[in-house]
Order: sequence, then structure tokens, then C-alpha cells
Amino acid sequence: MILSHQRSASVLACWVFALSLLPLTLGAQTAALPMTPVLLDDGWERETPAAAGFDAPRLATLLATMMAPKENVHSVLVERHGRLVAEVYARGKDESPYIPFSYRRTFGPTVLHDTRSVGKSVVSLLIGIAQGQGRLGSLATPAVSFYPEFPELATAERKAITLAHLLTMSSGLEWDEGSGFPDDENRLVWKWSPYRTVLGRRIVAAPGTTFRYHSGGTAVLADILARATHTPFKEYARTQLFEPLGIRDWAWTSDLHGRTRVYDGLRLRPRDMVKLGRLVLNRGAWHRRQLVPAAWIEASLQPHIPTGFDTLQYGYQWWTGTLTWRERTLRWCAAFGHGNQRIFLVPDLDLCVVVTAGVYDVPDAARRVNAFCRDFAATVLP
Repeated sequence: MILSHQRSASVLACWVFALSLLPLTLGAQTAALPMTPVLLDDGWERETPAAAGFDAPRLATLLATMMAPKENVHSVLVERHGRLVAEVYARGKDESPYIPFSYRRTFGPTVLHDTRSVGKSVVSLLIGIAQGQGRLGSLATPAVSFYPEFPELATAERKAITLAHLLTMSSGLEWDEGSGFPDDENRLVWKWSPYRTVLGRRIVAAPGTTFRYHSGGTAVLADILARATHTPFKEYARTQLFEPLGIRDWAWTSDLHGRTRVYDGLRLRPRDMVKLGRLVLNRGAWHRRQLVPAAWIEASLQPHIPTGFDTLQYGYQWWTGTLTWRERTLRWCAAFGHGNQRIFLVPDLDLCVVVTAGVYDVPDAARRVNAFCRDFAATVLP
């Protein structure tokens, strides 16, 4: 009996000693996480976290937490003042809208990743470019005016739905997205005339009053862009945005009828997602060239309508919110993509964070990655 108590005491002492070493072990793992950005021929320079104004140990700890296997995060990139500060990748499980099963893949700096609805924010940038070129006109223009081949749509009620309403997902058109398969987004790929289908839906709210997540509205915006510029959508994206940014390796997949899946089909390298973020932080300028009008960037990031999702609001195909930094309330804006794809920006800190992941249809995981993104602001020193 005494022997048993002695053994128990010995085991307990061993556990206490092991637990006392746990913080040191975790600290060693955090410090060992490789996060130095690689140098490639893509225009990026790098900076150390300390030189970029970060609390380096705190940044490393946050990155290690995000890259834990349970989070299934595939990459995190941190950029500030135009230079990459941290870049981490992992192997993880992913899903594709075009493959009916999940798979595992090793992700890295040259691997394209599905960005899903991040493409919606890119559509907004392209709309801004076209408007700056004088090729699109006022956002107060009725969307149906671009479709004279569908005269049945030209009712007074539908003429009240403008380009601005499509941009802010407040058209008032009936739409069911995210409730299961197939939903209205899935049905877009089958429709022979998706734009007629979208604009012909029942009107269930006054335009401009209610947010309803609406991939169909983004599809209409991209088609209107192509009509107004007389240029195929992908060609316009390539010449007006991607090539000027030095984005050479990208893909934008098509539906069953060969139409670009503008709402969920964009595939990019995370490093090129950062370029889009830096473009926005620079108010539409890239290497002293104004690609997107600064006024469009400003208008896009304004909180035009509450979304009903937590405290998030919506601009022109960009999400917006606030965070607390050093007792100050700062605005953030972001491109969101299904599965926890993010381009997260804090303009007042000149900070860009890009995340790619493979966590689909898990609302709590989306909230967690949003919280992680906000936590990066706390690693920036005053």
C-alpha cells in the first residue's frame, strides 16, 4: 500500500515537472515556425517583423495558433508598408466546387488556391476601373437598362434596382444562397440565361433597404461590365488589373456554358491576393500608376448597409467592420471567400493579412478566422 502511494507520488511529480516545461516547449515550437517570406520573381520584397513595427514574439505565437492542424488553415501572409513580413503554408484538406470529394494538398508560394467569393471584391475593383474610364456611367443606372433584349423586365418596379443596389447586395430580389444543395447560386451554372433569371426574380424588399447575400447580382454586374466595355470579362480583368499588378499565374473557371464563374471561380496565389490588398491600401495606386480611382476605393469600403451577420456591414462587394487597437476604434475591410479565404485590411495601420483555408460550411470557424484576422492588429506596436 505504501509502495503504491510512493509510485503515485512519483508519477504525480513527473507530471508536474512535465507540465512545468510545457510553456517552454510551446515557445520553442512557436519560435521554430518558419515564417520568413521567400524571395521570388514577383515583385515582393520582405521585411523583418520588428523592422515593420510588430511585436515579433506575439506575431509568431498568433501564426503558430492559426496554423495548428485543427484549424485547417493553408496559408497566412502578413504585409505592411508594401513589404511581406510573414508567410507560412501547410498541408491540409480542401474542397473544390468542381470536384465532388475532399482531398489533401501541400500548399506553398507558387500554388494556386480557390478564393471563392474573394472574386466578388475583384469584380468591384473592375467595375471601378470601368467607371473611371467613363465606360459604365452612373451607379444610379437601372440594371435592366443593359438588357433591351428582355423588354418584359423593363417595369417601373424593376427599373428601381440600380447598379449600386447590386454592388451592395440590396436589390430586394428573392434569392436563396447557402441553405443547401442545390441553392440559387448552384442553379446559376445550369441556366441558359442566368441574367434574365436573376433580374426576373420576385421582388421581396424595397431596393436599398435589406441585405441579402446574392452571387447572382455579382454575375449580372460582371456581364454588364463586359457589355459596357465591349470586352470579354476575363480579358478585361487580365489587361486592366492582373497584368498591371504583375499577376501572371491565375485562373477564373467557367460554368457549363463557358461563362466565367465570377462569383466563386477565381484561383490565385496567396502572394497575389496580397497584391490586391496592397492596391486597396494604396487607394487604387500601384507603383505610382492609378489603376482604380481613389474615389471608388473610398466608396467601396464605406459601410453602406448592415448585413445581419454579427456586426458586419457591406460596401461595394467588400465587407467592413471595426476593431479595437490601443484603445482606439479602427475600421477594417475585407474580401471574404467561402472556406475561410480572406484579404483582411486595416487602412489606419497600413496592414494586410491574407488567409487561405479549407473549412467550409462551419459558421463558428468563419468567426474564428475573422477573430484571428483582427488579432493581427494587436501585434502592431504603437
